[in-house]
Amino acid sequence: MANAEKIMVTAEGYLDLENELNELKNVRRPQIIQAIKEARALGDLSENADYDAARDEQAQVEGRIKELEYKIEHCEIIENKKKNSVSLGSKIVIKYDDGETDEYMIVGSLEADPFNNRISNESPIGIAVMGKKQGDVVSVASPNGSYEVTIMEIK
Repeated sequence: MANAEKIMVTAEGYLDLENELNELKNVRRPQIIQAIKEARALGDLSENADYDAARDEQAQVEGRIKELEYKIEHCEIIENKKKNSVSLGSKIVIKYDDGETDEYMIVGSLEADPFNNRISNESPIGIAVMGKKQGDVVSVASPNGSYEVTIMEIK
């Protein structure tokens, strides 16, 4: 197999992956197996909607387990040791041209959640601020044209 790409995650993101995997393996999988057993006990499987639904759910859960196992196997946990420049795991406060400020955490693409202010290092803002220092004014390339932001704080 070719070298697999490393998946960058924070320690918190890694724990979330492990917790979801444990939940699927230790809770959901046994529940689905029980549902399949109960549906089989009802008789004719060719017209048994409960059996079909349980098998579909089983396929989805098994697929998600494989996906999580792959991600966990290929994860690289990032530790934000640098406080003087923006890196993965940094929490930053940026100020836009209009004076509005936002706080973001820079995370790997797997953990990105813009609605909770967790932006990917591969996003336009993430790309622009990586490696920069507090006080730097950076240009952010966006689909609507570029704009500038000032890095006010790195936590």
